Amino acid sequence: QERLVDTGGGLVQAGGSLRLSCAASGRIFSSAVMAWFRQAPGKEREFVAAMRWGAGQTLYADSVKGRFTVSRGDAANTAFLHMNFLEPGDTAVYYCARGVNLSSTSSQYRSWGQGTQVTVSS
Repeated sequence: QERLVDTGGGLVQAGGSLRLSCAASGRIFSSAVMAWFRQAPGKEREFVAAMRWGAGQTLYADSVKGRFTVSRGDAANTAFLHMNFLEPGDTAVYYCARGVNLSSTSSQYRSWGQGTQVTVSS
């Protein structure tokens, strides 16, 4: 069974940056979609960003457009979420996920990481 391990969270001041990593246990094929979701305390899990691995097609939530970028690593099994100009409202547990459809719907993704905490102080 595939595993996803997401790391890179931490505490950062507003306006700062973080880079999250998602390492898959196996190769990520070109047809796969890698995505990031987040969940703040007391809130529903929400979509952040996604990328079709081979074509590089991306999808972003309006709330992060222009600030966050999803990318591939040099390794064939690692995805990144680059987060700039962070705001206190970005505080959440961030999860990477893998699916086959470029979608903002969490049910489209079948594999999930364990989550990494991002805290943005004002």
